[in-house]
Order: sequence, then structure tokens, then C-alpha cells
Amino acid sequence: MPANLDTDLLRAFVAVADSASFTRAGERLGRTQAAVSQQVRRLEDTVGKRVFERDTHGVRMTRDGEVLLAYARRMLTLNDEVLALMHRSPTVASVRIGTPDDYATMLLPEILARFNAAYPDVMVEVVCDNSPDLVAEIEKGRYDLALITRKAGEAGGELVRQEPVSWVAPPLDPASPLPGYRPVESLDPLPLALFPKGCVVRDIAVAALDGMGRDWRVAFTSKSVVAVHGAVMGGLGVTAMEACTVPPSLRRIGAAEGFPDLPDVDIALHRARGMAPKPVRLLADAIHDLVGSQLLGRRKPPLASQVTAKEATQ
Repeated sequence: MPANLDTDLLRAFVAVADSASFTRAGERLGRTQAAVSQQVRRLEDTVGKRVFERDTHGVRMTRDGEVLLAYARRMLTLNDEVLALMHRSPTVASVRIGTPDDYATMLLPEILARFNAAYPDVMVEVVCDNSPDLVAEIEKGRYDLALITRKAGEAGGELVRQEPVSWVAPPLDPASPLPGYRPVESLDPLPLALFPKGCVVRDIAVAALDGMGRDWRVAFTSKSVVAVHGAVMGGLGVTAMEACTVPPSLRRIGAAEGFPDLPDVDIALHRARGMAPKPVRLLADAIHDLVGSQLLGRRKPPLASQVTAKEATQ
């Protein structure tokens, strides 16, 4: 059977190589010079090669020792990484949060990045759905938190902040348009790129168009905000979305283009019934801190609610 390399022997070997002295290596490892010398001899017996030349001038590595040194460092690094991983505090805490796809894509990434940096032992799971469905699901205890859109002033949940709603169209082509070209927002009936039925902003947008007597048709629908952005960018239609979810590549339109003003919506946070575990409360506080204060995208001190990672899982 092949021999196995003892990491204690490798650690002694690396210490001697780094300090060029058995005595200094012993001081570094908390062992006597004789003990370190014996470990190196045992290593040499295992590999069948001399790793050091010893003479009156000191200690120098052999060519075989130089080859072994590179492997020894890698083996010790891997050994230490494995032990650190196995000895880490287990992930004993998790939070399940539901939110529409546009918030999951445009709002939550920065929140979750900061939260993970502060509480690395807390696992967060994000599930996307329409806001009304999420409210129904959290009432059944399927989620710990739900960050949703509701009509302004509507009851239910905790108000995080009010958000304007914008009409959004493709960017104008800087090149000279072809004869007969009409921007998509001037077409009749108006093509719309929307989230599926049940989306609060969709309901607000079509109600506003109906209120002014504007004909419209659904040209594209998707649960994915990235897909809706792409459809608008490609000229398939106009959409309406919360201002915080409009990418800079798209063009906001309004009264100048003949579109009605849209009311603000509320961004609200729902919590599951009962006393929430500390990780859930911490993430809820982080959402209020960052979304409520509109500090996303800005440099900010650590989360106001920050405690130690150990405390977060208790």
C-alpha cells in the first residue's frame, strides 16, 4: 500500500524551509529543535528522498525538497480549508421571502449582498410571484416575509415606502426614421408589454388607459422583468412599472406623449403570523433600512440592526 504523508511532518518541513533553521522552526511550531529534526527525518523516510542538506553553514533545500515544498504548501492549504469548513458554525437559520420578479431583480440583490456580508450563516431563499398571490401565501405560512406592491394607502403589511409609477417606452432611434415611422407609444391600439393578470401596476395602467378612452392590446406578457424590459427595448410595446425598476436604457414618457399620470404605489412588507425568529427580523430591518430610506446604490455604514453572525442564528 502507498505511504500517506503526515500533515504534521509537512508542516514541520515547511516551517524549516521558510525559516532556514531547525531552531527557528521549532520556536514557530512550539517544539524543540530535536523534535523538528526528527519530524523532518521521518518525512524523508516516507518520501525516500533527502529534503535538506545540513552542514556547518546552515540548512539548504535539496532539489527534491524544492519539488516537495510546492506540494506541501498546497496540501496544507487544502487541509486547513477543509477543517475550517467542517468547523464552521452550521447554517441553523434561514429566511424565505416572496417578492415579484422585478423587486427580486432590481431591489433585492443589493439588500441580500449586504445582509449576507453581515450575517453569512443565514440562508435566504427568494421566491417570485405576483403580489396578491404572495399575500395569500404568507397568510398560509409559506413564507417568512413578502415584499410586495399594493395600491397607495391600501391596508395590510408594513409600508416600506411609496414609489412613483412610470410609463416606459423604447429609446428613440437617433438615426433618421424611415418614412411613415411612428414611435410605438403613438400606435392605435396601443401595444402593451405587461406582467400577467394579478400584477398591481398592470391593473393601474390599464385602468388609466380605459379612463381616458385609449384603445390598447396586450402585445407581450411575462412574469420576468428582464423579459418585459427586453420586449420594450425591442419595440414590442409600452409598459408601466415602478420607477425603481426602470433601467436607464429605456425612456420614460408621460403627458407630453399623451399618457395619463399614474398614481404612486406602496412597497409593503408582510410578515408571517407569530413571533418571527431573529434572522427574519434582521432581514425585515435591513429592508426597511435600505428600501425605506432609499439608500440602495449609495455607500452606507453597516446595517443599523447589525449584530454578530452568531447572535443572528440564536
